[in-house]
Amino acid sequence: MSHTINCEPLKELIRTVPDFPKPGILFYDITTLLKDKAGFAQMIDAFAAYYIDKQVDLVLGIEARGFIFGPAMAYRLNAGFVPVRKPKKLPAPTAKVTYDLEYGSDSLEIHLDAIQPGQRVVIVDDLLATGGTMQATVQLVKQLGGEIAGVAFAVELDFLKGRSKFPEVDVYSLLHYNE
Repeated sequence: MSHTINCEPLKELIRTVPDFPKPGILFYDITTLLKDKAGFAQMIDAFAAYYIDKQVDLVLGIEARGFIFGPAMAYRLNAGFVPVRKPKKLPAPTAKVTYDLEYGSDSLEIHLDAIQPGQRVVIVDDLLATGGTMQATVQLVKQLGGEIAGVAFAVELDFLKGRSKFPEVDVYSLLHYNE
């Protein structure tokens, strides 16, 4: 049975930066939390506690900040780690998905042999905002025959309702912000 750890006190370790990357945006900078050894350990412990009993085979980290959490989670869950990259970064044949952004589009790739059919996968990223990047990654996993055990985020901006993009997936976020 998975357990949850209260991460709410970790909000004190997150720096807010107004008007970044553009005016009117309040940016939640997790770099100040990451450099705090106790805070970082608590985050990884919280992710591991939630997923420890979910028979996870692979942890996928989305470039770039998913790479921070993914390997540590994979280690704690006795699972493998798979990077999900921007185009033309992976050397072997890849599967690719293109998704819409507010202005334009972007793409993500994964090695074709990264996931075997039926493997249970957790996908991790630093932030859930509108959900487009994670939705695209979920599509990649399904395309390769993987089973989504869950998607995980350090921070979720609840007011943007990103989790509504994948109602059939277990979404776990450590910290929630409503503004």
